[in-house]
Amino acid sequence: MIQSIDLSVIWAVIILFGLMMYVVMDGFDLGLGILFPFIKDRHERDVMMNTVAPVWDGNETWIVFGAAAMYAAFPLAYAVILEALYIPLVLVLAGLIFRGVAFEFRFKASDESRHIWDKAFIGGSLLATFFQGVALGTYVSGIPVANRQFAGSALDWLAPFPLFCGLGLVVTYALLASTWLLIKTDGMLESRMRSISQPLLYLLALIIAVTIFWTGANHGDMARFWVAGHGVGFGLMVVLALLAATLIRKTLRRHHSHMPFVGVLLLVFLGYAALGISLWPNIIPPSVDLWAAASPIQSQLFALIGTLFILPIILAYTCWGYYVFRGKVRVGDAYH
Repeated sequence: MIQSIDLSVIWAVIILFGLMMYVVMDGFDLGLGILFPFIKDRHERDVMMNTVAPVWDGNETWIVFGAAAMYAAFPLAYAVILEALYIPLVLVLAGLIFRGVAFEFRFKASDESRHIWDKAFIGGSLLATFFQGVALGTYVSGIPVANRQFAGSALDWLAPFPLFCGLGLVVTYALLASTWLLIKTDGMLESRMRSISQPLLYLLALIIAVTIFWTGANHGDMARFWVAGHGVGFGLMVVLALLAATLIRKTLRRHHSHMPFVGVLLLVFLGYAALGISLWPNIIPPSVDLWAAASPIQSQLFALIGTLFILPIILAYTCWGYYVFRGKVRVGDAYH
């Protein structure tokens, strides 16, 4: 029975799910720091941070889960990808540390020193987001492997396409955060976020279009895969993306609170799905597939049993946290 189940595919789905949860949940969290420079009022900044204060550290559980799952199920991919992206990932970690420390210290700082922690929060959020995008762009560009070892340079990430992806992720997280704040805030802060969201949407649409054409130009096999092999599916995703963008634009104008965020989530999901389908079944693009990078079936099965126990617990406390702290956040709320 076990032999008939493809554990590598199951693990790939689990890892993709974990990383998707991280992108969505820590995305709007990091986006708050990106939006901080546009908000000067101290109390409005307090409100912004309080919208995620009860859940921000739990959001980062998902990146730990995804990395641990890859280490257990695909150790070769873990080793090669980590070596190829060592510098960007260290910078991501540095950004998360700055941001986490700033999150805790800002509320305890005096009025005279609070600006230091505001700057640390902004810098940490930008650093972590930008280099997550750089890592993603480097991964999509391809990681050379020879004799089951990384065969590239430690500076392969320092190229135009990965750097452009870094900027693209900054815009994406900023739009996630601005639409998240439409749900969680009211008054002048909500109005500012509504006015910020529309230009961010147009900028993101432009970035998506450039990314598609740039990827197609650099990777002819991927372009042929979509046009020749999955033209209908690609066309459907484009139509859904246009519908999502239209939904966001219209609901912003009609002052909806939740629907713009739902539309942005749909855009992010479509982009994530398109990336996964384009690279499948390679886990180290362009040449190493899931089965070549997988750990022994006994190891995958042992880790899967534990994962099937812990994953529902993570989902449960995540949903419970968001349920308990639902509703608007206003000046004076002391979630921190």
